Amino acid sequence: MNHPEIVPRTEWQRARDELLKEEKELMRAHDALNARRRRLPMTEITTDYIFQSPERTNLRLADLFEGRDQLVLYHNMLTADHICPGCSIVCDHLMSHFEHLQARRTSFVMVARASVPRIEAVKARFGWTFPWVSCEGTTFHDDLVTAQKQAFGMSVFLRQGDRVFQTWFTSGRGVENASNTFNLLDLTPWGRQESWEDSPAGWPQSPPYQWQKLHDEYPA
Repeated sequence: MNHPEIVPRTEWQRARDELLKEEKELMRAHDALNARRRRLPMTEITTDYIFQSPERTNLRLADLFEGRDQLVLYHNMLTADHICPGCSIVCDHLMSHFEHLQARRTSFVMVARASVPRIEAVKARFGWTFPWVSCEGTTFHDDLVTAQKQAFGMSVFLRQGDRVFQTWFTSGRGVENASNTFNLLDLTPWGRQESWEDSPAGWPQSPPYQWQKLHDEYPA
């Protein structure tokens, strides 16, 4: 199997410093993009969606903020008979302590069309502890995800009193920011080892997504 060129440390440092310049440029470009995102218009959610949790029934969207001003919401593909490996990778990386996020007046919640018992069973299997509610029997997923011609995604909402506004939505690779696996793999010589990547000849690669499994289904 091929590998990067082996060079003295001084030569490696020069190459690393050169790439660092581009990394910093990309970071500044990302900061500028975030600034544009903060200036996006927003649209009001007027449908009175009802959510269910193990602790409470008849939750409104505004209740999911838990008294805070902002809400990050992941639309999970979980159904009665399917656990999405891609969504599960995101779940595996979600923090168990949300105090840092909450300190910035922001809450997080996972939502799926599956029933509360199904959600609780899946959480118990994988040891997940983050907030997760059901939108079963509502059009919430259809209106915010399927209408975008997507199957899963992430939304951001802002609350002003009892009024809730959607400020952002993404799907596909847009949800990668919630998963450290991809961010860490991007730092390695082999990258994500997926066939779409621009890697040197001989690098290990396989079709995207097909390698992903539920975390208790990988070989030991």
